[in-house]
Amino acid sequence: MKPISPLRLLLIGFILAVAGWSATVVTSRFSMATPVLPATALATMGVIVAITLILGIRVLRWRNSLNDSTRKKTVLDPLLAARTLVLAQACAYAGTVLLGWHVGIFLDQLRIWSLRSDQGITWLALAMAGGGLVMIVVGLLVERFCKIPPEDGDTKGVDGKSGRAVPGEAAGEGEYAYRGD
Repeated sequence: MKPISPLRLLLIGFILAVAGWSATVVTSRFSMATPVLPATALATMGVIVAITLILGIRVLRWRNSLNDSTRKKTVLDPLLAARTLVLAQACAYAGTVLLGWHVGIFLDQLRIWSLRSDQGITWLALAMAGGGLVMIVVGLLVERFCKIPPEDGDTKGVDGKSGRAVPGEAAGEGEYAYRGD
């Protein structure tokens, strides 16, 4: 599995910001409700972030125990590590979608800020964008937790077979704790 590209996240966020802004313009033109998530979605985002962080910390503790020679080497369930990585990446992508969409709504609501007596939708869109940003940060952080340091026997030689690593030489990019190669 490849690491998340920040450029891809920016592109997705920009596209969704344009879509959120366009949807808000259309819905306000036809006197429909603004397409913003309800405040209860913040609780759902919080639960997703908490679960992702808890699982990520479990993987990080296992990874740090590999470097500690006084502890016995415990085995991490590879399925748990793979699921944690997938959850972290899904959290980052979902946060990007939520951030982009609600930034678009917020930008449209800003232009009529002084005309409205109730700015609740504007503040709600800003809160949702903040929740999306937290999801992105936690997703990227937990993805980093899932990366393992290279070991001496884990690098591949020129012919693709296992070989010894040169001290200080890093293994290939994108190597995660579950070793799904």
